[in-house]
Amino acid sequence: MNPSRLFDILEYAKNNHPLKNALNTKYNGKWESISTLEYAEKINIISSALISIGVMPGDKIAMVSSTNRSEWSIVDMGISQIGAINVPLYPTITSNDYKYILNHSECKYCFVSDTEVFEKINPIKNNVKSLKNIYSFDDVNNCDNWKILYDLGNENEYEKLIIERKNNIKSHDLATIIYTSGTTGVPKGVMLSHNNIVSNVISASSKFPFKEIGIKTALSFLPVCHVFERVQLYGYLYHGIAIYFAESLETIGENLKEVKPQIMTAVPRLLEKLYDKLYAKGQEFSGLKRNLYYWAVDIALKYEPYGKNGIYYSIKHSIAKKLILSKWKEALGGNLHLIVSGSAPLQPRLARSFTASGMTVVEGYGLTETSPAISINDLRKNNYKTGTVGKIIENVEVKIARDGEILCKGPNVMMGYYKEESLTSSVMSGDFFHTGDIGIIDSEGFLKITDRKKEMFKTSGGKYIAPAIIEGEMKQSLFIEQIMVVGESERMAAAIIQPNFEHLTNWAKDKKINTSKEDILKNDLLLNAIQKEIDRQNEKFGQWEKIKKFKLTSEPWTIENGLLTPTMKLKRKAIKSKYNNLIQEIYS
Repeated sequence: MNPSRLFDILEYAKNNHPLKNALNTKYNGKWESISTLEYAEKINIISSALISIGVMPGDKIAMVSSTNRSEWSIVDMGISQIGAINVPLYPTITSNDYKYILNHSECKYCFVSDTEVFEKINPIKNNVKSLKNIYSFDDVNNCDNWKILYDLGNENEYEKLIIERKNNIKSHDLATIIYTSGTTGVPKGVMLSHNNIVSNVISASSKFPFKEIGIKTALSFLPVCHVFERVQLYGYLYHGIAIYFAESLETIGENLKEVKPQIMTAVPRLLEKLYDKLYAKGQEFSGLKRNLYYWAVDIALKYEPYGKNGIYYSIKHSIAKKLILSKWKEALGGNLHLIVSGSAPLQPRLARSFTASGMTVVEGYGLTETSPAISINDLRKNNYKTGTVGKIIENVEVKIARDGEILCKGPNVMMGYYKEESLTSSVMSGDFFHTGDIGIIDSEGFLKITDRKKEMFKTSGGKYIAPAIIEGEMKQSLFIEQIMVVGESERMAAAIIQPNFEHLTNWAKDKKINTSKEDILKNDLLLNAIQKEIDRQNEKFGQWEKIKKFKLTSEPWTIENGLLTPTMKLKRKAIKSKYNNLIQEIYS
């Protein structure tokens, strides 16, 4: 029998494919494993402790962790099986955001991972009337450690009450409230039921060939507070795949080599960075070796599945893979078969090059409000198409509105926005949810996203511009780290660009240019080089869409400085505000 509530997934795993290493976290340089059976025992202890401190069905409990770890999964399940509501939060948001969300959700307790997160939340604790206590996973000064709850859970026997609580939880009951950061405005609390998430776990994970390619181990590092990674973790549990939590973003390379996973999730920004490093590797060679390296890269960039490029290409691809591209796979642990990409549009060159190297990149599409998956590429049975986000998953219906907006209907569509009935009504047409994305479904049933509806703008000449498409093409340049297209109500499209400073440094050394950041950004050779890159990509667009002018920024755009969302999307309003002077210079 298939699961229908979050905690049923663990019960299903325990009965069908228990593992000795279900959850794995590295402490003090050593991996520590928890079996499926231990996992189940630990969540009962946490549930017992939460009941003993007065947690009732419907109570909200916040969770904030700077890294993914076994403790998060244990507490998450412990919360869910007693009818309480998990409110996961990003570790990168500000104290003011914490204050707003904790008050808006009326959280009674909060779990934090470490000192850094605690020091953001503790100062505003007294400004959140509902908040009774904070517990930490690490040893943190002036904060109760979560092990106190272990002792409490072992001392108090609430087995009958836990069973009673579980029996009273229905599949359509609220399971979690996930606050979306958004690119503008205050965070919105997306209410997802047990059924929203579980139905998506089952439908989405069926798109992955876990058994066919023998996937037994996964590496997890994307924030588990995001529904994309969270649903993946539930999917791994459901299919009997061991989960290894990476220590941090900085240690991914090392952890890949240690764990040698067959699958991981990624966002396009990470794949861009990996690609840039692998591409730059060719600069270490000279002469024939360098030419061979970039010949192989060029072959990879033309990759199409199912032998669509013909026999001659297949022969060249086989040679390129054996001599060069296989080393890309070795650099990422040597065992990686599947990379699941989501959260933002993926450049086709990334899907082609990694897939050509033996690491199939499957792009999916969805939103927090759709739990999240709506469509996913699947390499089996011709269900994979580069440049699309795949075919619609089972039990989900998609239709394209007259204005091109993607509408979605199914068991994955959220219950609504917490305490925001009018806002909920504004994004629904009957049972169909308005995604805010523009797209098409081609003749073969593949969904393609063309832009964000809210991000499209008109020039003063009345022509529409879809910035995301242009930005995606321009970011293929090694010179460009981030780019935002501007030009609303102006006579032409232009761009604000954050250069790739790592590439610029190497480029400047080759050109024997002073490598200080200020000097590089003013150098005519650089400006001309970037202009050539822009001109090349401009050929793909209509006259009104071409980037006519650009300005470079001297600092990175990051989550910390408020220019990117936690999922690495552009905060357009914040970027426009910060660089308003540059925009004015462009149009003066």
